[in-house]
Amino acid sequence: MFSGKTEELIRRLKRASFARQRVQIFKPGIDDRYEDDAIVSHSRITLPSVPVGSLQELKDRLDPQVEVIGIDEVQFFDEEVVGYCESLADGGRRVVVAGLDQDYRGEPFGPMPRLLSVAEYITKLMAICVRCGNPAHRSYRLAEDPQQVLVGTAEQYEARCRRCFRQGYPSTNQGESCVTEPRS
Repeated sequence: MFSGKTEELIRRLKRASFARQRVQIFKPGIDDRYEDDAIVSHSRITLPSVPVGSLQELKDRLDPQVEVIGIDEVQFFDEEVVGYCESLADGGRRVVVAGLDQDYRGEPFGPMPRLLSVAEYITKLMAICVRCGNPAHRSYRLAEDPQQVLVGTAEQYEARCRRCFRQGYPSTNQGESCVTEPRS
């Protein structure tokens, strides 16, 4: 979280639109943090999208004339999204997805490991650790809720580096120390 994934997805899809390619964007319907019918970055950059409750609904609502398909928060879809993205790409369409590769426990999240293994291009973005200022690739859950899927914002999550992440969870703390002053 907070690394700019949605912002980068929006940038790529806007470029496709500027090139006069037909673009359609989807997001899981459970992601209603900012707007129901748009993907929205944490910095409030938006692009209209189609909220869907399932992969089947995405398939049903996909315009057959679309050349570029964007999917935000793809980790919330089931494993079948991987095969579907591959079939779209095999059919000559460009598929651009954004999502978290790890859940709040630091475990692989949903279909992401398989998507990463079949993707032609991968851009792994990093946030900045709110504790020490180092590059952060983990989402530390502040809310005490054991369910894997908890759509949230800065009130529920914060970006942390590996060491600060482990320090926060006693079960994973291995005595590692982290820089306490932000790096410039």
